[in-house]
Order: sequence, then structure tokens, then C-alpha cells
Amino acid sequence: MRYATLDGGKRVRACLVYAAGAALDVEATVLDAPACAVELIHSYSLVHDDLPCMDNDDLRRGKPTCHKEYDEATALLVGDALQTLAFEILAKDSALGVNAQRRTRMIASLAEAAGSRGMAGGQAIDLGAVGRALALPELEDMHRRKTGALIRAAVHLGALAGEGAGAEALNALEHYARHIGLAFQITDDVLDVEGDAQALGKTPGADEAHNKPTYPALLGLQQAKARCAELTHSAVAALVPFGESADALAGLARYIVDRRH
Repeated sequence: MRYATLDGGKRVRACLVYAAGAALDVEATVLDAPACAVELIHSYSLVHDDLPCMDNDDLRRGKPTCHKEYDEATALLVGDALQTLAFEILAKDSALGVNAQRRTRMIASLAEAAGSRGMAGGQAIDLGAVGRALALPELEDMHRRKTGALIRAAVHLGALAGEGAGAEALNALEHYARHIGLAFQITDDVLDVEGDAQALGKTPGADEAHNKPTYPALLGLQQAKARCAELTHSAVAALVPFGESADALAGLARYIVDRRH
């Protein structure tokens, strides 16, 4: 579990929890539990995605994938344990300091993002789409689940950790998260075409090799990049009502599309 979680990774989802909380003046220590929980769910998903029955990848974060370093059965159990640890932390952490109703909302939000209507469902659609063309609405629906759902949950958990998030603020943060979630996936797709293994920490070209539907394959590289820029602009525009308190969220949006790994 430590091998799969503590060494490497961008921690973008955890950073989004802290940044969303900062936009609403939430103490950073209150955000530790939801930030860890989101990162644990993300790490579990990577361990399972890398398995031979899924994407069959040998390299992750510049080192052998969990099932290569250990074995497939261990990797399966590692993913299971990381997933349950995420919910244990959200349920028990005393520093979170929210009432039982709000804590339950946070647990439910993360569970929905990770489940059949979110990340797991998106992965199932992805596996079923190998070798066939998807229309743009189908591709975006898949990635709003597979990648976007956990990014939206990260922002939502950061907001729920505070007491002062009204409907208008939550709607603005949801708009930001929905758009930046898609932008993140488009950037991943572009990097799979243009990136190199040393920078990425994983083998590029895997999407094309597995005949997966991607934004560059559907739109072409330039149009995919333009769509990414459009989504990022819309995400950042939604943050205007928060003023300078949302600077971290705006910075993360720019990092997500400018990154090279």
C-alpha cells in the first residue's frame, strides 16, 4: 500500500481539496482527511487499472507497477485495502471537525464518485469502447465518469469541509470541477501522443496501441488542445466570485493543462 501511494504522483486531487477549502476559508488541518481519502481512492484505481485484466501496464510513476513489483493477487488486495482505508479516514478522523450529517454527505459524495455512476462505471465504458469509435458526447460522458467524477468529488469535499458554502458557491465550484476534469483527461490524451516515458513516468502511446478512443484520435491534436483551452477558460471564469481566495484553484487549472507529465 505504501509502495502504490507514497512514492511519486502529482497529488492533483488532494491539492484540489485544499484549494477548494481555501476558497471558502476552511482551515487546512480540517482538509487533511478528505485530501487523503481522495488520494487513496485515486491510488487504488491506478493499481487496479494497471492489472493485466485492465490496461496491463508495466510502468507507473517511473517504477514497476504494483503487480509487477509484487504479484497480481497482492495488487488486487492493495487496491481493495486502499479503497476501504479512504472511507475509514473520512468516517473516523477527529480533526475533520464537521457534524455527522456533513460527514455523511462527504462519504456519500466520494462513494458515488468512485462507483458505478463515476470512476468504476467510466472504466467499464472505456474497456467496452476499445476498438470502436465514439462520438464526442459519448467520449465526454465516459471521461466525466472515469476521470472527472473524482476531480469533482475532490472539489466538493473541500467545500463540504467548511460550514459557509451556500448553493451559489457550490454551483460555481461544480462548474469549475466539471470543466477542469475534462481538461485533465484531454491533457492526458495529448501527453500520451506527445510525451516521453521519462517525463510521464509511464509508457506513452498506450492508448493507440490498445486502440482506445481518445480526444486526439477523434478531434485531432490541435482541436483537442483548443477544446482543452476552452474548458480551462470556462473553469477559471467560474471562480471570479471568490476573488483572490480562489487563486490556488485557478493555478491548479493552469497547471493541469500546462503539465508535461
